[in-house]
Amino acid sequence: MTETNRRIVLLRHGKSEWSEADDHERPLADRGRKDAPAAGRRLAGSGITPDLALCSTALRCRETWKLAAAELPERPRTVYDERLYEASLGELISVVNEVGDDVRDLVIVGHNPGVHALADALAGEAEGDLLPRMNRSGFPTCSTAVLAFSGSWKEVEHGVARLAAYWSPHV
Repeated sequence: MTETNRRIVLLRHGKSEWSEADDHERPLADRGRKDAPAAGRRLAGSGITPDLALCSTALRCRETWKLAAAELPERPRTVYDERLYEASLGELISVVNEVGDDVRDLVIVGHNPGVHALADALAGEAEGDLLPRMNRSGFPTCSTAVLAFSGSWKEVEHGVARLAAYWSPHV
């Protein structure tokens, strides 16, 4: 069996409004509506063409993905997964392990602390100073991390990937 090169793009939702609304239904703030398309343009410029996007069902994640995906040359198949809302590191790894091997590049749109924990846990190595820079930043809203690895999604576990890129609109 040949090794397949794969990438996981982790995108934290944009800055959201703090309101009396239920946490799950909080919308993006003006800054989030501005940053999400910038994250999409950054992804489009990276040359990564996602095959699948897994997005939290929270309103701020759905809005972030809609704005970011509009900047891509082609919108990938998108699945809104309620398990991504408030997901722990272990839950996120389980979701990734379920991805079919027909997917080469995956986008996950989710929340902190889970998204940051997943990026940190998977990154067994990193380009240059990306890992300390990502960890110092705390993975602010609309940040993206790109992790590359070889093999099957079922094999994704701690330390299996290389942090290939990290970007944040405000760091």
